Amino acid sequence: MLEGAKSIGAGAATIALAGAAIGIGNVFSSLIHSVARNPSLAKQLFGYAILGFALTEAIALFALMMAFLILSVFQ
Repeated sequence: MLEGAKSIGAGAATIALAGAAIGIGNVFSSLIHSVARNPSLAKQLFGYAILGFALTEAIALFALMMAFLILSVFQ
């Protein structure tokens, strides 16, 4: 019973990885649209895009850490 609950909990925690992938896609999609509209701001916008990527990826890594924590700690 506990093993099944651990698997379900870890699976639910990894759903956040799909959300992070969508978020990263949105960040770089917005970068492409913004640079297409105003190419003179490309360097500044790229810095903002990297910041958005890093924050979104941090959420994904946190979700992955929680999934591994659920699988390893609860025995």
